[in-house]
Amino acid sequence: MREFFGELDIWQILSAFVFLIAIIDPFGNIPITINLEKKGVKIYPLRVCIASILILLAFLFAGEWILKLFGVQIEYFAIAGGFVIFLMALEMILDITIFQNDKLEDQGGGSIVPLAFPMYAGPGAFTALLAITAEYSIANLCISLVLCILVLYLVLIGTHWLTKYLGQTALYIIRKFFGIIVLAIACKLMFGNLAIIL
Repeated sequence: MREFFGELDIWQILSAFVFLIAIIDPFGNIPITINLEKKGVKIYPLRVCIASILILLAFLFAGEWILKLFGVQIEYFAIAGGFVIFLMALEMILDITIFQNDKLEDQGGGSIVPLAFPMYAGPGAFTALLAITAEYSIANLCISLVLCILVLYLVLIGTHWLTKYLGQTALYIIRKFFGIIVLAIACKLMFGNLAIIL
């Protein structure tokens, strides 16, 4: 327990929080949530959040073991993950679709599928988590994840209020802002870990 608290770094926590919240993108996914409700899917914010954090924490702790199983160093994965995150940032900034999610709404399951998985705790978040374990301590990442899920919960319970009072334009600007942050962090991951390998 003492070692856990000894690793805490407020700047790491804030940095990882901003990065992960940009990847999870609760604000950008508001239209999808509203669309699911219009189709008759009942959204339970607490269930979505509990399922999301359990999936993400499981992958955070098991992900490095999976890499070792395949003989891949974390630095190499960070470079590959940085490239994938780079493409995700381009999607956010340029309004293009690189990763197809055509069947996202056809899988049923309400709050767990497709909201918790694969929307919030999906491949993008998995890649981001594993990529930044080379840069951040597990303790700081865990706290950042809890903060992200707290924000996600607040967004889910206030979805209609945010859409009404912020408007689509404000949500669009927020998405662009986070896209630029994600792009910068992706470049840091790729070039920083490439320098370590070289």
